[in-house]
Amino acid sequence: MTGDYGHSFAGELLGTFMLVFFGCSTVAVTVLFAAHTGLLQVAVVWGIGVTLAIYATRHLSCAHLNPAVSLAMVIAGRMDVRKLPVYWLAQLTGGFLAGAAVYAVFSPSMAAVETARHIVRGAPESVLTAMLFGEYYPNPSSPVTCSVSLGGAFGVEALGTFWLVLVIFALTEGCNVGRPSSDVAPILIGLTVTVLISIFAPLTMAGFNPARDFGPRLFAFLAGWGQVAIPGPRGGFFTVYILAPLVGGSLAALLFHRLLEPLMRGKAGNCSCKDHFPL
Repeated sequence: MTGDYGHSFAGELLGTFMLVFFGCSTVAVTVLFAAHTGLLQVAVVWGIGVTLAIYATRHLSCAHLNPAVSLAMVIAGRMDVRKLPVYWLAQLTGGFLAGAAVYAVFSPSMAAVETARHIVRGAPESVLTAMLFGEYYPNPSSPVTCSVSLGGAFGVEALGTFWLVLVIFALTEGCNVGRPSSDVAPILIGLTVTVLISIFAPLTMAGFNPARDFGPRLFAFLAGWGQVAIPGPRGGFFTVYILAPLVGGSLAALLFHRLLEPLMRGKAGNCSCKDHFPL
């Protein structure tokens, strides 16, 4: 793999690895050590991880770091469809390797928690440690009264990804006079992830990224969690954590590309907000 494809592969693999490792590690220290005492703390670390991963790799691959984002870029004509398999393979590989790295760091603590709580890895109750890798609905740490159906979980993941992709497009559209400097955009994307996790994590653990879910989940499947990882205690992981983000991101791309972008370009001769906010 040479040239532009090689740069893209390297950037997406490294960036996705960073994003997933930082994010899953903050879940790990919360579950294993109660290091974080609130959802916002976890969400902020996830957001910082996203921001750092974008800054580290956007020169190589534009830092999609998410199969749903890459598909959205193709739909909106911002990326050649021939690059999509390269991006997806790199993202899934980065997620898998990040899962392996999380296991390498926290495996002794996982085993200690399982022993202390009489959890047999691969049994239904081992979802407590499996959630360090993949995602589950409802969130296993939510109150027992929390109820989320397969359809509801699909809707949550699709909606969250829709908002994430829509914000990414808005922050990077040249004719959007409200967009920030490109130096600041990664911070705002990370904050968007923080907001979305803060809202949706109690329901579905807030994935919004097929590589973030399937890469580590596949590692957990191979590392002994078996059917608790794939297909999961309630099944539907493909529908909720892979298909739903792809659908949500695609709808955001269509809305922006077909409606919002033309409206912005139609106002290109008067890209000013003075008529709305007079000085």
